[in-house]
Amino acid sequence: MSVQTEPTTPSLDAVGEKVSARRRALTKVFSATPFYLGGILLLMAIVFSILRPDAFPTPANFRNILTDVSILLVMAVGMTFVMVAGGFDLSIGSVLVFSGVMAAKTMGAVGGDGWMPVFAGLVVSVVAGTLWGVFNGFCITRLRVPALIATLGTMGAALGIARLITDGNDVRTVPLSLIRFSVDEWLGLPALVWISAAVAVLGGLALAYTRFGRHTYIVGSNAEAARRAGINVDRHLLKLYALSGLLAGAAGMMSLTRFSTTTIAGHTQDALQVITGVVLGGTSLFGGVGTVVGTTVGMFISAVLNNGLIVVDVKPFWQEVAIGFILIVAVFIDQRRRSRRDRG
Repeated sequence: MSVQTEPTTPSLDAVGEKVSARRRALTKVFSATPFYLGGILLLMAIVFSILRPDAFPTPANFRNILTDVSILLVMAVGMTFVMVAGGFDLSIGSVLVFSGVMAAKTMGAVGGDGWMPVFAGLVVSVVAGTLWGVFNGFCITRLRVPALIATLGTMGAALGIARLITDGNDVRTVPLSLIRFSVDEWLGLPALVWISAAVAVLGGLALAYTRFGRHTYIVGSNAEAARRAGINVDRHLLKLYALSGLLAGAAGMMSLTRFSTTTIAGHTQDALQVITGVVLGGTSLFGGVGTVVGTTVGMFISAVLNNGLIVVDVKPFWQEVAIGFILIVAVFIDQRRRSRRDRG
């Protein structure tokens, strides 16, 4: 005699838990910083497209925005790591200039128009940036100089040495192979854009999924707890500042590639723009919170705003005003988020 069994169905509690979990996941996605920042970015693009339909929503302008943001985004990835750990780096713009000058001088000394001088310049640029980053980390971790003061000092020192080396004049000894590379396009986009995208993807994966990234969050959340957990906090911070310097050095070579000159006076606002984009993207000034995805969206908001203001013929001075106020708003939002987390 066979026994018939009724088909098993999930209990109401299980169904309710499944729906609740799905709802929580959707709420988390829709309330995430990159999501609503993406909405703001889309709204800005729509507004500028309506104001200048003949100039803003064009493929050429789209490529221009991507190229503009590429160099800053590379530095912003390094800044995200540093700020997630509760640090700060004001020197990146000056390190970019110094690294670009050293690369240009090296390529001029090697001579020729092939790839050998370009490779030599790239190595020197990255090494120069890394050394400045290590020096920042040494001042902060060993000499116990506050990060704000240490990087403010190296900001002036790096730019001053670059000007001493060049007598304040831009260096234009750039090989033809580097100039040709600057106009190369892969799949319709400049090569610099793809390099920047690769750095952002690798940086985002490293911060989110590696032990190094987890240690960065722990150090930024509670440095003392990180020490008790066996993390060498000083060594980790030294690595983070070295990473920031390395990426600033790489950005120096990218800038040299794009403009075929060192543009010594053209990077005074880089640190401000990068910090604005990183904070706007959800990275906390107090450490422990932040993602490279949010940073990327934040950098695009700043780039689209600058580009849109230029397209609608707003005076360049208003761009600085807008960036300044955006930074204030971003810090205010960060303070509110931190207060809610503390109350929760």
